Amino acid sequence: MKKDLLSIYELTTEEIEAILQKAKELKEMYLQGKYYRPLEGKALAMIFEKPSTRTRVSFEVGMHQLGGHALFLNPQDTQLGRGETIADTARVLSRYVDGIMIRTFAQERIEEMASFASVPVINGLSDLLHPCQILSDIFTIWEKRGKYRGLKVAYVGDGNNVANSWINGALRLGFDLWLACPPGYEPNEEILSRAATEASSKIFLTHDPKEAAEGAHVISTDVWASMGQEDERQQRIKIFQDYQVNPDLLRWAREDVLVMHCLPAHRGEEITDEVMDGPHSVVFDQAENRLHVQKAILTLLMQ
Repeated sequence: MKKDLLSIYELTTEEIEAILQKAKELKEMYLQGKYYRPLEGKALAMIFEKPSTRTRVSFEVGMHQLGGHALFLNPQDTQLGRGETIADTARVLSRYVDGIMIRTFAQERIEEMASFASVPVINGLSDLLHPCQILSDIFTIWEKRGKYRGLKVAYVGDGNNVANSWINGALRLGFDLWLACPPGYEPNEEILSRAATEASSKIFLTHDPKEAAEGAHVISTDVWASMGQEDERQQRIKIFQDYQVNPDLLRWAREDVLVMHCLPAHRGEEITDEVMDGPHSVVFDQAENRLHVQKAILTLLMQ
C-alpha cells in the first residue's frame, strides 16, 4: 500500500522520527562523500503551480544524489494549464513516474492528486500546509540541541501554512509551541480546534510576541505576506510591525535561543538583518537541511 506525505498530522510519531533518523544518516553520508543511490532508475514528477527556490532545488538535487531523476512541470508546460483535471493527470503520471511532488495553492488539489495517483504524493507546499519545511526545521532543532521534546518553540507572525504545520508538528512530537499572531491573522481555525481537543497538546495562542518569546528555546517566523497576498503587503506591514523578530524580542528568550526563518525573507520587515545574520540564526542551516530531509522522505516513500 502506497504512503503519501500530505500533512504532518497524518504521520505517526514513529514515522516522523524515522524521517528524522534517515535524514541524519543521509546527511552524515553526504558530508563523508559517500554515495547512496537507492532510487536508481526511478523518477519524480515535480508539479509547480507556485514559484520555488528551496523546494525545487532540494527535491531535484536530492533525486539526483539518490540515483533517480526529477522532472520539473509547470501548468504552462502541461495539460493542467489547458484544463486537464488533477485526477486525469494523477492517473497518467502514475504510469510514468514513481512519485509525485506538488506545490500548489489549495490543499484540496494535493489531496485529489493523492486519491487518484497510484504512486506516493508529497505536499511541497499549499496555502494550508508546508509539512516538508517544518520537518526540516524540527530536524535542525534536533541537530543543534539534541532533542525537541521539552523545548519551547515560539512562532511569531502570520498564522499561515508554516504556523499550521508547526501546530501539527507539536501535536505529534510533544514540544511546547507558542504562536503570537495579530488579531484576525491566527492559524487555521479547524487546525487550532483539533489541537485543543488533544490531551497531549501543549499549544498556546497569544497576541503578545513577548509572551510567546519569553524563555523560548527557538523563535521562528515567516513573511507577513505570502504568495498570492502581495496586494495586502503594505496593509500587513502596518498590522504586523510589533511582530518583528529583532534584538528586543530576543532579550525575552533564552540566551542560547535559535532563530529560524523558512525563507525567502523580507529583511527589515518580519526579521532584522542583525538577527538573521547574527549568532542565534540557524536560517541557512535549516535551508540546507531541506535537502537532507527531502532525501529521507523520498527514500522512505519511493524505495
